[in-house]
Amino acid sequence: MSKNKLVLGRGLDALIKVQRDIESKHDTEPAKVFESDTSVNFKNLDIELIDPNPFQPRTIFDQKPLDELKLSIIKNGLITPVTVRSFLNRYQLISGERRLRAFKEIGYPEIPAYIISVDSDDVMLAMALIENIQREKLNPVEIGIAYRRLMDDCGLTQDDIAERVGKDRSTIANSLRILKLPEEIQTKLISEEISMGQARALINLPDKEKQLYVLGKILQENLSVRKVESLVRELLSSDAPLQKKKKVQKFEGGTLKSFELRDIEDRLKQLLGTKVSCKLKKDGSGEIIIEYYSSLEFEGIVEQLFTITR
Repeated sequence: MSKNKLVLGRGLDALIKVQRDIESKHDTEPAKVFESDTSVNFKNLDIELIDPNPFQPRTIFDQKPLDELKLSIIKNGLITPVTVRSFLNRYQLISGERRLRAFKEIGYPEIPAYIISVDSDDVMLAMALIENIQREKLNPVEIGIAYRRLMDDCGLTQDDIAERVGKDRSTIANSLRILKLPEEIQTKLISEEISMGQARALINLPDKEKQLYVLGKILQENLSVRKVESLVRELLSSDAPLQKKKKVQKFEGGTLKSFELRDIEDRLKQLLGTKVSCKLKKDGSGEIIIEYYSSLEFEGIVEQLFTITR
């Protein structure tokens, strides 16, 4: 096997720096200064000798981007080789899962590969996470989870991560804060029903109840980020509606809190497709006001009510 001195691309260079960061944390001597030019082994490897990375954080791969990658490889060749380590007389993939899959599907027997020495599993995990953050289209929750694993499992600091992935430290911190949101909100973020900006605004609310209340408003009224931020400020102020949740109103022998009343209004609005107001008096009586703006809309509401009562 020939050993060539290569000037590494940003991706592989970053992976090797991650390895050095982790190794230096277990070294009692002062951290060494390393040069960016690194000697590595490089050769074309038999695809059948390369095993998947057991620490690969992605389990689902979109077929469409993979097909686009295959077309690019057929037309232009492989721009960036995969990275592997020697392992039990075979090779174990460090980075380049999509590239390896593309080569297999095309039917190419060999793939260009960098071969580097990686002795510990925590370094393997860190390299897989960094590779995915830099190259894959991860959703905000997956990115936050990757950052958290780099900190918890690999011992990297937020500053270490920021340097390796080319992001500001505040970006890393915001991604980690996303993981504190309720699962319902994280799910909407993954499905792109809400944006990262809207999710960041929700983080400022002190409890899950308020966060889910604003989430409902976002989904029902298609609020912009600016409007979400305004609503959050309103809820955080002393006279915000949900701040008065301890004030209980009588409701036919039981109790109904003001925020529950708004939830009922929202559900009726969604059901009937128009504005609905519920007014409650101290003695438990009240009224439900259903608004309509044309005879056609009135007929539609009536038909909807008749359908419900059948």
